[in-house]
Amino acid sequence: MNPELSAWPPGSGKAVGEAPPIRRVQVIFNPTAGGAKRQKYHAVLDRLLQAGVEVVERPTGQRGDAEAFAAELQRGACDRLVVAGGDGTINEAINGLGQNRAGGATTPLALLPLGTANVLAREIGLSTRPSEVSAAILHGPVRPVALGEANGRRFTLMAGVGFDAHVVAQVSTALKRRLGKGAYVYQTVREIGRFDFPSYNVRIDGVEETVASAVVANARHYGGAFVMAPGACLESSVLEVCLFDTPGRLAALKYAAALVLGLLPRLSDFRIVSGRQIRIQGPVEDPIQGDGDVVAALPAEVRVLPDALNLVFPRVRG
Repeated sequence: MNPELSAWPPGSGKAVGEAPPIRRVQVIFNPTAGGAKRQKYHAVLDRLLQAGVEVVERPTGQRGDAEAFAAELQRGACDRLVVAGGDGTINEAINGLGQNRAGGATTPLALLPLGTANVLAREIGLSTRPSEVSAAILHGPVRPVALGEANGRRFTLMAGVGFDAHVVAQVSTALKRRLGKGAYVYQTVREIGRFDFPSYNVRIDGVEETVASAVVANARHYGGAFVMAPGACLESSVLEVCLFDTPGRLAALKYAAALVLGLLPRLSDFRIVSGRQIRIQGPVEDPIQGDGDVVAALPAEVRVLPDALNLVFPRVRG
């Protein structure tokens, strides 16, 4: 365990000492964020600079840059790696850290949420207010969390196949910039009319299921404030496999409405099964979405990676 970890919550058994003062951070910044998001970004950096922290900025220019920057991180180069962007940028960064054998894997990762939904920030209770974000970067406790892995690609939140993966595959970056979360609603309506709803075979720790769609959850939240897997936990050594039994357009609309209304776990044709090793088969080359971006294609081998990331949580309020 990383000797930099501090207690969260008290008595959790994961504390090994107080975190040292933060003197240098490296910031991977997705500059596509504009307007109020850009103002929040600079407001956080101003607070870090006022606290005497050296800030090294690394703006991304194209897809894959965040992963490359994290993979290049040298041992001792910074006290914390800050990802300023959305869940997709975070996903790239954790995959880069996963490749980094020189010390990046132990560098604590902190969030500066600037994305469309900021699901991971919501999962850990991190506000988007600059004062709270900067306080977390400077003083937040570090906790080891699990990651999921689908065909060798890591994810923090979820990996899904079926209808939701096809929606994600068709949402363009330009559309997300224009409509924000509404881009997914728009694409859902479009996909409802043309998706053919094939079946998928899901093997969970050796037990097979045939379903219309599946989401392997490492966290409770999905798409923002919505809770899909109430029992999921970033610190757990198992994944929660959400199984949607009923195919078809009406069922997809029912599932979406139930998710928004907080009723999804109550549906009789929706089930959650815990597992560590998951194999998913379906139409060959069907997309797998991870953390809101397409990360791989079927068939899929999904597994949990316990304590794979040192994540900075919000500062404990006294």
